[in-house]
This record gives sequence, structure tokens and C-alpha cells, in this order.
Amino acid sequence: METARSPRPAAGLSFRTATDADVPALVALVESAYRGDASRAGWTTEADLLGGQRTDPEGVSAVVNAEDGRMVVAERDGELIACCQLERRRGDAGEPVAYFGMFAVRPGLQGSGVGKAVLAEAERLVAAEWGAREMHMTVISVREELIAWYERRGYARTGRMTPFPYGDERFGIPHRPDLEFELLVKPLGG
Repeated sequence: METARSPRPAAGLSFRTATDADVPALVALVESAYRGDASRAGWTTEADLLGGQRTDPEGVSAVVNAEDGRMVVAERDGELIACCQLERRRGDAGEPVAYFGMFAVRPGLQGSGVGKAVLAEAERLVAAEWGAREMHMTVISVREELIAWYERRGYARTGRMTPFPYGDERFGIPHRPDLEFELLVKPLGG
């Protein structure tokens, strides 16, 4: 099924683990999906909440080279169009869980099914390769539309909040004083 936003929905995606050579393209992708005027072409923009950067080459390189995780890229016809961070963690009872972060889809492709496909592949990968029983993520709590999107995919709000890192411009420049992250969790079965 084709959409008005994208002539090619999620079909034809391939997934691989990112390398150092991908860092510049990954930084550009993440920035375009969340910050500045380019991000307004998609629905995941944080431009009204935060200015400044979303990430930088050092932050992305740290994810790409993390011992307990990986950065997954989605490509179509050899072109990088989406990414996500996966990190091995332990749950409250010591069980294996995974953290999902740094999720970005090229703004012009948002709403075409690419994000759903990336999320599904991430869940499959961490369950199959790491034995993760849950996927965890944090979302800015005022991002109701984004949280609703995750809820439709089986994630539940936990009410567990962590503060936004005010004063650390590596994470952006807040436009409002009430930002915090909420933990969302999805059981992965097994």
C-alpha cells in the first residue's frame, strides 16, 4: 500500500550494524528527524520543545562502538534511511532486557511504515540474539502523540520519570521548564 507521503513504504528495507564510517550520516539523520526546520517535514520533530543539537559525532560514535550494544541502520537500495540504538541491560530482577534509543527515520519517510519495520526488527533482534524479555525506552513525557504511537505497538507507560539534563547542551536547549523522560516498557514474550 502506498501513501501520499512516501511512494515506497517499508518494503525493500535491509538492516545491518552501523560502523564508524556511518557516523556522519547517522548524525545528520538524527538531527534531521528531531531538530530544526528539516525535522518539521516529519511528525517526530522536537523543534518546539528543544533547540540546539540532538546528538553529535562523539555521542553517535560511542553508541556505534559500545560493547553492550549496537546501532542498527535500515537501508533501502544502499541508502541509509533509519536507525536505532540497542543496548543490553538488566531489569529490576536481573533479567535480560534491552534499551531502544536514538531512533530516527528520515522525515520525508515518516508515516510510511519504515518506523514500524525498524521497531519490529529491533524487538526481534534483541529477543533472538540477547534473550531480552522486555524492551525499554525513554520518551519526553510531553510527547503525547509519540507515546501514543508506541502504545499502539504494545509499549506501556510506567510513570517512572527521570529528569531532563538541563544545562547540558549536548542534549539540546530546552524551550520549556517541564521536560522529563518517562520509561516505556514492552514485554517481548518467551
